[in-house]
Amino acid sequence: MTDVPRETPLDAESAALAARYAGVPGMAAFATVLAGPGVERGLIGPREVPRLWPRHLANCAVVAEEARAEIPPDAHVADVGSGAGLPGLVWALVRPDLHVTLIEPLLRRATFLGEVVDDLGLGSRVTVLRARAEEADAQFDVVTARAVARMPQLVGWTLPLVRVGGWLVALKGAGAAAELDAAGDAIRALGGGEARIATYGAEVLSSPTTAVLVRRVSPVPPGRSRSRMGRN
Repeated sequence: MTDVPRETPLDAESAALAARYAGVPGMAAFATVLAGPGVERGLIGPREVPRLWPRHLANCAVVAEEARAEIPPDAHVADVGSGAGLPGLVWALVRPDLHVTLIEPLLRRATFLGEVVDDLGLGSRVTVLRARAEEADAQFDVVTARAVARMPQLVGWTLPLVRVGGWLVALKGAGAAAELDAAGDAIRALGGGEARIATYGAEVLSSPTTAVLVRRVSPVPPGRSRSRMGRN
């Protein structure tokens, strides 16, 4: 992993968030990696560097911190289409009780994730799985995804990985309500039950994080196949 040549000056919100998470082991180091190698290797866009803290790091962290009912202690979590490790690596940093599997089909991204996991000393509880979601032969207490696909498609990749009684926690934007409405049939067909929208971080973020929460209440009916995640 290469060094970052220069730190980007932080605005007031970013500086406050960096200070808030300064006591979380590995968080500042991960921010530095994202701003340097993450940009150089195409995991993060250069324009995202000045807003890494509010838009990416804290945006993910507040969900793991506040959604304790859906993300219980010692939960086994899968981050589907993990990319740069958002939200999975951030959750592992702010919640040392979690066991996280980062599922990523692209080789260059999976390689990056493996290097970061090693550099941050997270190998005992964070695993990188280079695979499409439907190739994962496991179920998890919680499955999450961020900026992967719209809900009607996303539930086909993620909900079958959630154990009965567990939760899909999909980080979404302003269109979350419309996406959830469009995904209703797919959620029910794949064993989903309670579904709702929640926001997190209102006390610390100028733009709180929105998530769609779906509880898995029954197994996938026989004959239902999952959509395929492309590998490039």
